[in-house]
Parts: sequence; structure tokens; C-alpha cells
Amino acid sequence: MPRADSFYPLRCLVRSLLACAALSLAACGGGGGGGSAPAPAMTYSVGGSLMGLAKNNTITLTNNGTDKLTLNNSASSVSQTFTFATKLTNGTAYNLTLSATTPTPQPCTSTYGAGTINAANVANLNVICGQSGGSSTFTGGGTLTTARDYHTATLLPDGRVLVSGGYSGTAALPSAELYDPSTGIWTVTGSLGTPRYNHTATLLPDGRVLVSGGYSGTAALTSAELYDPSTGIWTVTGPLGTPRDYHAATLLPDGRVLVSGGYNGTTALTSAELYDPATGIWSVTGSLGTPRDYHTATLLPNGRVLISGGYSGISAGYLASTELYDPATGIWTATGPLVTQRAYHTATLLPNGRVLVSGGYGGISAGYLASAELYDPATGTWTATGSLATPRDYHTATLLPDGRVLVSGGLGAAGYLASAELYDPVTGIWSVTGSLVSQRAYHTATLLPNGRALVSGGFNGTAVLPSAELYW
Repeated sequence: MPRADSFYPLRCLVRSLLACAALSLAACGGGGGGGSAPAPAMTYSVGGSLMGLAKNNTITLTNNGTDKLTLNNSASSVSQTFTFATKLTNGTAYNLTLSATTPTPQPCTSTYGAGTINAANVANLNVICGQSGGSSTFTGGGTLTTARDYHTATLLPDGRVLVSGGYSGTAALPSAELYDPSTGIWTVTGSLGTPRYNHTATLLPDGRVLVSGGYSGTAALTSAELYDPSTGIWTVTGPLGTPRDYHAATLLPDGRVLVSGGYNGTTALTSAELYDPATGIWSVTGSLGTPRDYHTATLLPNGRVLISGGYSGISAGYLASTELYDPATGIWTATGPLVTQRAYHTATLLPNGRVLVSGGYGGISAGYLASAELYDPATGTWTATGSLATPRDYHTATLLPDGRVLVSGGLGAAGYLASAELYDPVTGIWSVTGSLVSQRAYHTATLLPNGRALVSGGFNGTAVLPSAELYW
């Protein structure tokens, strides 16, 4: 339909010819259109990373049953990234499925493999492949250059493991070291600027590692540092707004890091903060509904963060309450409570999207816990699942490539533990597996690209440990 303003073409000519040419033909009277076409709907990519595929092996990944992507490890890479060809509009569901590996069979599983597009690219589909034929036992994994507990361990993109900080038995440590799975050797790398333990360490999308907070031996810390694997050097980044240790840190899908709760030296905290790697600055976000430390934080496939349990101080004690953080709004909301109050427990995202919580401590009356629970994000409720054979806290829990969860060590009524157990999500049952070579708690456990689990450091009831072990 022609425009009613008959002088509009003349006004176009009065302007510069370039400006007029940029207008649509319909607007300048040269066409019969009735306005501009609607903008095309935004679309978003879906992808992630594949770790542990054996040399010359092939696997096919499929999204939503039709978009197929075949990956081959002819270059013997530790890990590789992938992106499906088809982009999806906002609100569209995605669902990852895996083929068998060929020509050599490998156990493979995935996390964050199902969800819904939420106005952002999806880059955190994790596919993990292991090796067949393990003996289900722990063997020596080399010796750390420094004995430590309450440290962190982070798998780097090149397959090495960065261990940072910790407690020596007499003081907080600034030292850091690297484990190379290809040699089984630990080597010293650059030291932290500030000694610390009970801190967090988060792998950022660009491959650097963010360490935040912790305890110096005299006070909770606000300081944060970045490790660059290409140089082996730590640099100071923006400080937290609130000093804290015993907190949790979670990498969000948009690359920011959420820190929640913790202890400031006086009281458990409700505050939470967001770190932006692009600016190196922390900003305050919504506060937890309940102050807590010694809790867990798990990124769910829908992009929200699940906080479970913890300790809230003498008056409130051990917590059954749980909360969800929505990065889109910055708001925490209560979700279903745990069946059993607990702190010092573990939380593991399973391939089916549910969260397994195991063990912990429930207070003087409940003591060390053997119970385990499953959280279903679809219903927001927790249900009991099979119990551990041995009650424990301060243990580790590691998702294995075959989808089972390995729990190792910890502290129980009889003291420090060497026992380990496997949880099968299909049956909901725990089974005893090979024991650690050395009993320990306050240690770390890291899944390596070759499918083995690396346990490092800890305390055995007598001494802080420099030893490491491998489970396969």
C-alpha cells in the first residue's frame, strides 16, 4: 500500500543520495510493500567437549535424534570441542545421545546432555570416555612435591591436573604443582600470591583457573588469583566483596563464576557474588535464603544452580534446606528439602540429570551418615536411594565414564577410611570396590582423560599426605 505522504520522496532527495539509497524501496515510494519484514528468530548453537576418546577411535554424537556429528581421535588429542550443525531457537529442547565407540569399545557417558535453549549458546555438553578392562583397584599415582590437605585439584584442558594451596599440617600453603598422566610425575609450578586452604578453584572457558577466598591461617580471605597454564604463573584479579572460606564456586553457562555462602570468621554467610572473567570484577548477586557453609553447589542441565545442606551455625545447626539460583534473575528460591539434614557431604550430577547426594554428617544425634538421596529437577523433590556400606564425611565422589559414581575415603566413626564404594544409578545400589592404598580424608579426586580417577593428598589421622593414587 503506497504511503499517504506525497512529499516523502522529495524529502529523500533533499538528503544525501547515500542516505536515501540506504532506505527501503517501499519507504521511498519505489515499491508497494507495507513495512519491513519481521526479523528472523535468533538461533543458538549446541556443543561441548569430548574427553578420553582413544587414539583412532570414532564416536557419533546425535542431537534430538537427527543432527549427527561423528568425531575421530586420529590426532590422539586429550580432549576436543564439538558443535552441532543445526542451531536451535529459544525454548527448543536438545537431547544428546551417544553411539558405541569403534573400532575399540570404550565406556562413555555424558553430563548436561539434555535441556532447553535459554537465549544463549550451549557449550557445556560433556562427553567422557574411559578405558575397558580396569581392575577396580587403587594403585600408586606418584608423590606430590609437598604434603597437603584442604587443597584443590583442577583438570586442565591439556589433561594435566593443577593442585593448589592447602594445609601442610602447620601452615597454609602458597605452592602449586602439576600432575602429568602421561608420565605419572608431579612437578612444581608457579606459587599463589597468597597462601590459602579451604578455597575454591574453577576452570574458566579460556583455560585459566580462578582461585577464590579461603583461609590464610589467621583470617578468611577476599583475594582471588588466576593461573595461566601456558606460563605457569598466577596473577591477582579482583577481590571478593566479602571474605569467605568453606564456600562453593560454580561455573555458569555464560562463563561467569558464582560464589555462594561460606564462613567469614564469625558467622555463616547468605551472600553470593558473581565473577566476570572479561572484567576481572566481582559483583553482588541475590542472597541465599539461609546462611550456610560446608554445602554443595551443582550446576543443573537447565542452567540453574542447586545448593544443598550445609551448616548454619550453632543456633540453626545442620541443614536439610536446599535452594536454586537462577542466573537470568539473580534470585534464589527454596526447593524441596533433603530427606536428611547434612554437611560435609558430596553432590554429583548424574547423566540422567538427577543429583546424587551421599554421606556427610548430620549432627551429634545422627552422626556420620550412610544415607544417600536423589534430587529430581523436574519435580524439585528428593528421594532416598541405596545407602553406603560405610557412613562417612569429608569423602570424594567422582562420576566415572560408565555412569557409576566412585566414593573414596573420608572420616567415619572408626576414624579415617581407606574403603571405597561404587553407586550404580540403574539399580540405586552401592557396592564395595577396591580400597585406597592409604586411608585419607580432606583429599581430592579428579577424573583423568584416560578414565582413571586420581586421588591426591589428604590426612590419614596422623600426618598430612604427599601420596597420590589412581583408580581404574
